[in-house]
This record gives sequence, structure tokens and C-alpha cells, in this order.
Amino acid sequence: MYKRQIENPPLIQIKKIKQENKPTLEQLALYHNVPTGFICDALEGYAALNGNIKLLDDSDKKLHVVGSALTVQSGAADVLGMQIVLNEIKTNDIIINTVNGWQDTASVGDSVIGMIKNNGGKAIVTDGPIRDYNGVIETKVPCFCTGINPNSPYNSGPAKIGFPIIIGGMPVRSGDIIVGDIDGVTVVPFERIDEVAKKVQRVAEIEKGRDSEVQNGLKIPQKIVELINSDKVKYYD
Repeated sequence: MYKRQIENPPLIQIKKIKQENKPTLEQLALYHNVPTGFICDALEGYAALNGNIKLLDDSDKKLHVVGSALTVQSGAADVLGMQIVLNEIKTNDIIINTVNGWQDTASVGDSVIGMIKNNGGKAIVTDGPIRDYNGVIETKVPCFCTGINPNSPYNSGPAKIGFPIIIGGMPVRSGDIIVGDIDGVTVVPFERIDEVAKKVQRVAEIEKGRDSEVQNGLKIPQKIVELINSDKVKYYD
């Protein structure tokens, strides 16, 4: 009986990202100091990675980072992809590394994060834990992760770099804009960068107006008052 031979994929696969598929400096600037919540509002309410992925050092409540996604698909318990990606980093890149949610070993440590910084990377986001907490803090690279685990990863691969991934329940492609702050991490799809930037301006205006109303004593929004007094609400004794 004939048995088809299954060819093993390359150990490392790299998808090169064309410059025209990355945000410009002007587009990145549109998102400076924009809260992640505003971005979610502008993207139909859903743009953030799940809440398990948090800022490692939350002492700086005003931290805000904006950059272009560079994706890494690592195997569980493996760090080779995170070392290979060092050769692909461009200024303002944010490394988005998925280990498919593996929590039993570190996804990266301080030496690799330090080299990310040395190559111009702005931050790292991963759906696994990190190790070497003190060293990571010393790099001053914003790190969004699921926690801390000192267990050592392998260094054997395989890994894919630059390909679309799913992380924290959200699809991410290299070239998407990533915005991170104390609330979490959001993704702006590349093809919607300009559209969402305009919507964010409107969201900011609405939020400013609402904040002013609250400061002036607002107790219940008028729309809620009208709903409460409508036939859509039924009271029971």
C-alpha cells in the first residue's frame, strides 16, 4: 500500500512585510495618547485582547505605547522565534508573540527583550508569561503578558514570523497598529487606520461632553431616564 510522505515544513518561516503595508509615522501619530477604550468604541466596541494579557509593570498609570505589529507564532514552551524576529525588527515595531496560550514556561526573558529594544522595538505583547522580572523592568520596554513564570523554554522551534495570528481572541496581522495602555492592548486593522482615527476624534468629543456633565452633577443619562419611564420597563411588587 502506498503511503504518502508528509513533508516537514521549514523550521522557521518568515513573511516579509512591505513598507506600503505598514503604517506611516503620520498614521502612528494619529493614535498618540488615544486611550484604548476610545479605540474600542471606534471599532464597534471590540478591539482589545482579552484581559489576561496585562501590562507587567503597572506603576506608570499614564503609560501609552503605539506601534506597528510584527507577529511571531512560537511553539508552546519555545523561544527560538523570538530570537529570529530580532533580525526583522524595524523602528516602532511592537512584537506580538503568541505561544497559543501556553502558561507553563516563560515565553521570553529579559535578554531577548533588551535586544528588542536595541533593534528599535517599542514593546512586546504575548499570551504567555515572561521571566526575569527585574531585568525586564530595567529595559524599560513596555511588556504586556499573562504573568511571570521562571520555567525555561526550549530553543528549538518551529516558528513563523510575519504571518497572521490569533492572540487574546483577536486576529492580528503585521502592519496593524497596536495601542497599549494601563487598560490593555488594542488592535487597529491596517486597512481601517485612517477611518478609525476619524471615529476616535468623535468618540473623544462625546467623552469630553459626558465627563463635563458628570462633573456638573449628572446622576442618570437622559436616555436611561427615558428608557426607565417607557413601556419597555416593567416593575413588579
